[in-house]
Amino acid sequence: MSILQNILLVTILAGVVSVLIAASFSLGLLSKMVDNMVSVSVGILLATALLHSLPEAFSFPDTKPQILFGTLLAGLLGFFLLEKIALLRHSHHHEGDGHEHHHGHDAEVAGRSGWMILVGDGLHNFVDGVLIAAAFMANYEVGIFTAIAIIAHEIPQEIGDFMVLLNAGFSKGRALLYNLLCGLSAVLGGVLAYFFLEKAHAMMPYLLVIASSSFIYIAVSDLIPQMHRRPHWAESLRQTVLIACGVGFVLLLSQAS
Repeated sequence: MSILQNILLVTILAGVVSVLIAASFSLGLLSKMVDNMVSVSVGILLATALLHSLPEAFSFPDTKPQILFGTLLAGLLGFFLLEKIALLRHSHHHEGDGHEHHHGHDAEVAGRSGWMILVGDGLHNFVDGVLIAAAFMANYEVGIFTAIAIIAHEIPQEIGDFMVLLNAGFSKGRALLYNLLCGLSAVLGGVLAYFFLEKAHAMMPYLLVIASSSFIYIAVSDLIPQMHRRPHWAESLRQTVLIACGVGFVLLLSQAS
């Protein structure tokens, strides 16, 4: 097969396999424990952003830390503004909670509530596609091992994404469909990198930073405040342990890859 055919095949597999493996966990046993898994999601999202994506972005040559930090700030403020104008609002009222919402308000809000995490996931997968393409253009074996490593580090992130979507009110089918579509953005990244590798490579650190800002914003502005609604000592200890489990899961698979 040609290099382009290899890139297409492997980016499709990489985009789909990690989602399906994550779904086998998230949509099975874990979906019955969504409230408990919010804490794990916080650990996974923060660890993915702070211990994987951001260090990778800062490792690119000729990148200025001030510009990357500025991009991170712009990403956080951008998601705040999007949420503020209700385009990507991420709230969790309940009908009958004493607030005067129209009937169906919460279903309507829930239908929009997972979009921020999907934006970040799509950007992250796009960067993965660029990495796979660059590896194949260097060497076939390097491309294969790069794809395996990407699938390994994508699994915990995808589990975190599923938990956020389920917690936001998405059905299992919609959560799976949208994550698969985001996974296929790796194909777009791979194809564009094949034709415009230099330009695509220059964009990668900034896309990684914006994706990280999505994960950080979701964890800090939405999930952690939910956890604070249960302030008992026993609950707080359990949440801390589960956050540590999420961080450990990312670290474990990062070492394995």
